[in-house]
Amino acid sequence: VLYPRRLLAQQDTVRAVFAAAPSQNEFLEALCAAPDIDWKRVTAFHMDEYVGLDAAAPQGFGNFLRARVFDRLPFGQVCYLNGNAPDVEAECSRYAGLLAQAPIDIVFMGIGENGHLAFNEPFSSLGSRTRVKSLTKDTIIANSRFFGHDVNLVPKTALTVGVATVMSAREVLILAFGHNKARALAAGIEGGYSHQWTISALQVHPKGIIVCDEDATDELKVGTYKYFKDIEAKNLDPASLGA
Repeated sequence: VLYPRRLLAQQDTVRAVFAAAPSQNEFLEALCAAPDIDWKRVTAFHMDEYVGLDAAAPQGFGNFLRARVFDRLPFGQVCYLNGNAPDVEAECSRYAGLLAQAPIDIVFMGIGENGHLAFNEPFSSLGSRTRVKSLTKDTIIANSRFFGHDVNLVPKTALTVGVATVMSAREVLILAFGHNKARALAAGIEGGYSHQWTISALQVHPKGIIVCDEDATDELKVGTYKYFKDIEAKNLDPASLGA
């Protein structure tokens, strides 16, 4: 909640990209409950969308964000990716154009179990922009929990902002919770800069922040864990941070 308030105190308008994932639920709820934020000065974008999913399906990422934040706060503008556009390549170009009209101030997102940022799966180009992506078997299986655990119901392609789109933002805030994110987190923090783990792109971002729980650190080396606990000690007590 500190982020939109701080940014709005520094500039007239804010452009923010939001992700649709369970890792974002508490954060989005906190945004909706936060007082004294002038949301009319915020332009919101949604990060990715399945291709060909029924427009009313609750599993749609735009619908997820509508229910949890976009329809609950008076944003100045909300921009959506249309996974049912007649020409998805043209839709990606349209959306990339909207994103490029002015700098993106902040991206709020999670990471996939395979380290993907948005739907930029392993071995995606780190220079990519908004495009159509085929989903990996790992992602399809992981997301089948939202489709009654039936992998046949999960769309196999999606529209997504690119890695370079995310990295072009002035700030990137990643939320990663649970042991199932531990391997990806370790690869992103301790591994090399590589398209095998697109989260590793955050290593070269000037203002990238990862917020995680203890379970998500399970694969980090003890020295790495202690280092970050030490340098972030003053930020580990939420009560000390204010609203």
